[in-house]
Amino acid sequence: MSGGCGATGMSRPSSGDGAVIFEPVDRMQGIFHVLRDHDQAEQQVTYLELFFDLVFVFAITQLSQVLLNDLTWRGVAGTFFLLVAMWLAWVYTTWWTNSVDPDVVPVRLVMLVMMLAGMMMALAIPEAWGDRALLFAVSYVGLHLIRNTFSVLAARRSGGDHISLLRLLSWSVVTGALWIAGAIAGNGALVVIWVLALALELVSPYVGYWTPGLGAQRMGDRQIEYHHFTERFHLFIIIVLGESIVITGVTAAALELDAARLASVVVAFALTAVLWWLYFNAVAARSSEGLGAASGDRQRLARDAYSYTHILLVFGIMLIAIGNELLIGHPLDEFDRAGLVVVAAGPVLYLWGHELFKLLMTGSVRVVRLLGGVLIAAVVAVVGTVLPALWTQAIVLAILVGFAIHENVAMRRFDATSAEERLSSLTTEAGKPAQYGSTRVDRRTATTERSRGEI
Repeated sequence: MSGGCGATGMSRPSSGDGAVIFEPVDRMQGIFHVLRDHDQAEQQVTYLELFFDLVFVFAITQLSQVLLNDLTWRGVAGTFFLLVAMWLAWVYTTWWTNSVDPDVVPVRLVMLVMMLAGMMMALAIPEAWGDRALLFAVSYVGLHLIRNTFSVLAARRSGGDHISLLRLLSWSVVTGALWIAGAIAGNGALVVIWVLALALELVSPYVGYWTPGLGAQRMGDRQIEYHHFTERFHLFIIIVLGESIVITGVTAAALELDAARLASVVVAFALTAVLWWLYFNAVAARSSEGLGAASGDRQRLARDAYSYTHILLVFGIMLIAIGNELLIGHPLDEFDRAGLVVVAAGPVLYLWGHELFKLLMTGSVRVVRLLGGVLIAAVVAVVGTVLPALWTQAIVLAILVGFAIHENVAMRRFDATSAEERLSSLTTEAGKPAQYGSTRVDRRTATTERSRGEI
């Protein structure tokens, strides 16, 4: 498995004081000099990375349909498990492309092969716990082994830190053997072995990918270009929201478009739009600023707040999309019990996922969002059994719109107050401008305070 949760990528050799050493590379060394230059201009997400993400649109659609057809606790558990596996495949690749240059031909070829492996994983999802278990396991393991083997070779040929990557490759081999063994064993053994394999992959960053004879990776050894890193996660949220739009359109287009169904489409679209607003109005930009300002703790925040916490937001959006599909199918009927759980759980998971993200980034939470999750669950439980699905979802929408309005007003007030305080702090008691830095107010402090205001 790739070390996307804190240790992946290829580190450049450095001097004793931590400065990066740029050594000339002989072109005769071959095609393996693929590292990004983190000390140059801000990195941008490449077209190839966006192309790679298209596989996950299909994968998320597959997962949504599997869960829609099995709205049981067993179905939820199985779908979430597969979602986490797909998420690991994506997020570890994101750490990797933060270190390598996707515009280099060898990296392009590796990414295209990984993209094909991801496609095979997505195809296997409907029967991943049955007849297609081996296809899923081989594709999943292959994706990680291809990336990590290439990384070790590239690091060795370019003079990078191949030891840390060898640790990752070793973990990939061990967990990969478990994935394939579980698929071959089948039945109950499959579940037990796969759970063990995924658990090892999730915990591996916290033990530094410790390997006998190689030791453990230190968290601070990993360089991160935070602009590129955060943008990748923001774009993935766009992908999941886009999948919600696709489900809404495809479901409605196949049915008769009467007044009730058109109204349900409006509500479903508005729900997706307000999810976008709640994340991108403040969370996306300010969390990026916060990660950039947290230079001493950047690796840990990238691992915990981004690599792990964002999966809750993704699953919340998926559940809301499934609720919208149920709504469009029968807008004037009441939701059944399973439908009510989905309709309530999606927004609650989305709101609380935001708060866990904020807690990890800033050490604080907004109690209003926590209470908002409780409010949505209570309202759905009360009105969902007596009102048609259209009205139940409309009430959930109204609550979320209320949060969006409240937070937009609060954000503007915070920005205005912060601007006044910073202006005041830069003026001496005599009314003369102070020297920059004499009041202990600098750009990094301003950025950090801004990011803490409304993540």
